[in-house]
Amino acid sequence: LLVLLFPEAGVAQKKTKPEKGFKSLFNGKSLKGWTAADMSWWTVEDGAITARITDDKPCKDNQYLFSDHGKMMDFELKLKHRLVSEHNVNGGFQFRSEHYEGDDCKGYQVDNNTQTDWLVRLYDEFGRHTLAWRGERTIFNEKGEITTTKIPEAQGEAGFKLNEWNEYHLICKGNRLTLYVNGKLMAEVIDNDPAQSDASGLLALQLHSGEPMLVQFK
Repeated sequence: LLVLLFPEAGVAQKKTKPEKGFKSLFNGKSLKGWTAADMSWWTVEDGAITARITDDKPCKDNQYLFSDHGKMMDFELKLKHRLVSEHNVNGGFQFRSEHYEGDDCKGYQVDNNTQTDWLVRLYDEFGRHTLAWRGERTIFNEKGEITTTKIPEAQGEAGFKLNEWNEYHLICKGNRLTLYVNGKLMAEVIDNDPAQSDASGLLALQLHSGEPMLVQFK
């Protein structure tokens, strides 16, 4: 998990070994720098932040692990993620988000679903829901009206599977949200709606309620 904060976000950049300009948000050994309402869901296994739902430990409510970094405005985020289950399950990570109704989370999300054609999308949790499906570039105007065009290189089969490790690269700069998976552009949103857009907020990893699954990030 690496983040680069653009200068206009008001936070100085740091040079780190993983990649010039990026700061590591996870040390690969512990959950230092991360907080959840219920930490019992979250562990570190094989160098990855890990959460799982089992028959013996069902999950009825979404669980979130928040980065202690605080609110981020303009940034690039790089992480590896996988979502393993025999069932149709959902999961992802929140960004420019906020705590909502106690332990829940509201705001932008990179959302995955294992047994769908789209697999990954840009989403608005407790908001407008789908912002852009995989293969879409969506523009919201000042009135919230939508214009959608296709991203040619993201059409057809996804070319990746969620139960395998994939590299996510999210760029948030101003009102533009851009998502790459394994180096390929997957979805983009240009959000000009002042009533709905989020200029800054928290980063959180999600364990979605539902069927047994394994969720990992690194």
